[in-house]
Amino acid sequence: MFAITCLKTSFAHHAAMTDRSPRLAVRAVIVEQDRLFLVNAYPGNQSDLWCCPGGGVERHASIPDNLIREVFEETGMRIAVGRLLAVSEFHAPAKDYHQVDLFYRCTIADGFPDENWRDAEGVVNRWRWVTQQEYVGLRVKPDTVAEMAFGPDGPVIYDPLEPIVD
Repeated sequence: MFAITCLKTSFAHHAAMTDRSPRLAVRAVIVEQDRLFLVNAYPGNQSDLWCCPGGGVERHASIPDNLIREVFEETGMRIAVGRLLAVSEFHAPAKDYHQVDLFYRCTIADGFPDENWRDAEGVVNRWRWVTQQEYVGLRVKPDTVAEMAFGPDGPVIYDPLEPIVD
């Protein structure tokens, strides 16, 4: 009886803490023919902020499997997951929100994005390929995406905690 009670207490304690734990997400840095693939995940033209495709990690699936699932859901592309490039954090203190993103170098294994593709969940509303020169004129988060995509391979980048921007 004690073991069951302790287990229930432990689960309840973990559930309470999980609500305040940082959200873990994965992102794909896909560069083909010197162009970076970016998505916009804001309804309509609500925001001009671009990011790498990906999303939240679901329990009981590996990090690479989560990334493969997220990119397919958002773009219809199947990817191969390569090495870890960066860890990035952002937060919204007023909303008690904190997210940690893991960025991986990825390649397209199958299914180049079709211009008619629609994200079934409606998260990604548009996508684009950009060169390094085109990237300069865009608002992209985190600030280290250009270094990840177009810079030389090096050690894993840590992009420090920063406030969420709209």
